[in-house]
Amino acid sequence: MPDLPDTMRAIVAVAPGDPDVLELRDVPRPSPGPGQVLIRVAAAGVNPVDAKTRSGAGSARFVGDDGWPWIPGWDLAGTVVEAGFGVARFAEGDRVFGTVAFPYPAGAYAEYAVAHVSQISRSPRSLDDVHTAALAMGGLTAWQALVDAGGLETNQRVLITAAAGGVGHLAVQIAADLGAHVIAVASPDNVDFVRGLGAYEIVDRTQPDWAAGIAPVDLVLDAFGGPAREPAVSTLRPGGTIVTLPAANRPVTPEGVNDPFVFVAPDGLELQLLTGSVERGALKPHVSETLPLADAARAHELVASGGTRGKIVLTID
Repeated sequence: MPDLPDTMRAIVAVAPGDPDVLELRDVPRPSPGPGQVLIRVAAAGVNPVDAKTRSGAGSARFVGDDGWPWIPGWDLAGTVVEAGFGVARFAEGDRVFGTVAFPYPAGAYAEYAVAHVSQISRSPRSLDDVHTAALAMGGLTAWQALVDAGGLETNQRVLITAAAGGVGHLAVQIAADLGAHVIAVASPDNVDFVRGLGAYEIVDRTQPDWAAGIAPVDLVLDAFGGPAREPAVSTLRPGGTIVTLPAANRPVTPEGVNDPFVFVAPDGLELQLLTGSVERGALKPHVSETLPLADAARAHELVASGGTRGKIVLTID
């Protein structure tokens, strides 16, 4: 085992608030417990829930009043540098990635983080750490919404809103790879991008009546929530299913529509499925911007503004 420093650089939110509460600090380095590994983090994915939690919403209730100062981040990619007691699945030098501990604190915006072995997987050989860090939470969310909760089957008609976003662009690829007829809702400047992901039909989200004329679909993956969910619901066939990702913004669902609740769960085995899709060339995360760890506040501003194509990733030197 290499000599490891007692401290590390990390982004710390001193208290809930605006992005300017994020500070780069030296903090104690964590150590792995039984069943855990210590990961030297190379890249950390930035998700909307990171910014929401920093503001005091999102998963802040799982951080708790005593959890501040808080190190944000759940998505990471890096290299195992130490294995805790009882770990046989991973060893020093293994490249790994995952969504760690969600919704409880994981501290991915740091040079080092610990993860339980059940929540990580070996990184795809065909992806660098930046693109691997962009895969985990978005890919798990898409898979669990479409397959686990939505029961996606070959030849079903699937409507995916915000299809160019962090979850949406992966969901389009997953659904297309599983043989679905994908109808993607996206802005005009993302038409070519979404078509390249495997969407069969593309609908202009900027049109007020964008849902009009869409033939009935079996499954909707709704990234909007709130009033914007209503047009998506209107496209469903009787007995169809809608999965809404903003779990706190789900209006009453009409009778006869299935509306399962999805809250993404870390899952190393499902990460292996996603890795298999990557290695077959059927799935590739898109990174719109890469920023250094010190620019975490800027990354939060970008992800909170909406309209990001694919993912934003922080790099840790």
